[in-house]
Amino acid sequence: MRKEFRDFILKGNLLQVAVAFIMGAAFGAVVRSFVNDLIMPIIGKLIGNVDFANLYINLSGEIYESAAAAREAGAAAIYYGSFINAIVAFLIIALVLFFVVRSAMKLQKPAVEGAPTEKECPRCKSMIPIEATRCPQCTSELGGTS
Repeated sequence: MRKEFRDFILKGNLLQVAVAFIMGAAFGAVVRSFVNDLIMPIIGKLIGNVDFANLYINLSGEIYESAAAAREAGAAAIYYGSFINAIVAFLIIALVLFFVVRSAMKLQKPAVEGAPTEKECPRCKSMIPIEATRCPQCTSELGGTS
């Protein structure tokens, strides 16, 4: 049983999926930092000194100095600034993945068609094997390959 488990774990596809999952998680963390620490402050500055991380609608009726303080107190609130950050991060990840997949598709060579395996009978126009010397449909002699 141990050998079967080891063989299962060491299969190429499982290892590739595990590596892709870890790389995806790391990429997600980098993009989240990129969005929260670089992109959103620039957008916030352009809009008028808005800190998207602090945008929220307080539903509890109490007053909190920031969204972080409201979260810490466990207040009922709608944190739409965090949602905007998540949407921007998603769009950036989707755009990067689009370019990666597009590039990968361009690198793949189109399927090369091999030599033909069938030919057309000159009399009945049915498709027959390329090496046939007599048509199975009309029984005419083909006289070699055409």
